[in-house]
Amino acid sequence: MSERVVTAAVIVIGDEVLSGRTKDVNINFLAKGLTEIGVRLREARVIPDDSATIQSVVDECRKRHDYVFTTGGIGPTHDDITAQAIADLFELPLVLDPEARRRLVDRYGEGHLNEARLKMAHVPQGATLIDNPVSAAPGFRVENVFVMAGVPMIVEAMFEGFKGELSGGDPVLSHTVSSFVMEGDLAAGLGSVQQRYPSLSFGSYPYYRGGKFGVSIVVRSTKQNELAEAVEAVRQLIRGLGGDPIDGERT
Repeated sequence: MSERVVTAAVIVIGDEVLSGRTKDVNINFLAKGLTEIGVRLREARVIPDDSATIQSVVDECRKRHDYVFTTGGIGPTHDDITAQAIADLFELPLVLDPEARRRLVDRYGEGHLNEARLKMAHVPQGATLIDNPVSAAPGFRVENVFVMAGVPMIVEAMFEGFKGELSGGDPVLSHTVSSFVMEGDLAAGLGSVQQRYPSLSFGSYPYYRGGKFGVSIVVRSTKQNELAEAVEAVRQLIRGLGGDPIDGERT
């Protein structure tokens, strides 16, 4: 049976991230969450609050991947232009969604639903709303593009709400083997192991702890048996170099 691969891209939208005023944590959260359900994050981009850029990047990614997730730019301020940009990309009118408006009324009250808050109830016509249990203002989905707010707490809540609807591929399994062996000494042998298991992914991550250099080797695969074989080969390689392999990260 052939391996089923489902891929995704995450697009972080916001001048505040590019300027350094805001530190992005959404990519890390989404990468972990997608991996857990068998969706492989292949791309992550950070782009400005510019309509043409948003449309170009989202269009490119949605054609290349099964899913695209955007964060940022659907708030109440003048520079929140993501909803309109996505509507323009799909050639859809941006409309006041009755259900989105109702959710905001329930949260803020009719008398406090000012123009700025009402902006957050506008979505591309026909879009599917994404629940926001934190602050009520919904995200939305058009085809394979999921549009979310930028606030990490809201991103997490939105993702947890719809991740069960995503169709993942074969989950990626991983195993880490660490040792106080120099990465350079391990390189040639590790290359040979990788040639024996060409469908697996091998990552080499050097570290310096307790006055000694070492390296953690992370092996990834969708097949448990093949993963186990490759991990044992890495252990044997380390022992052959006089090292003591330990499963997991060295502390």
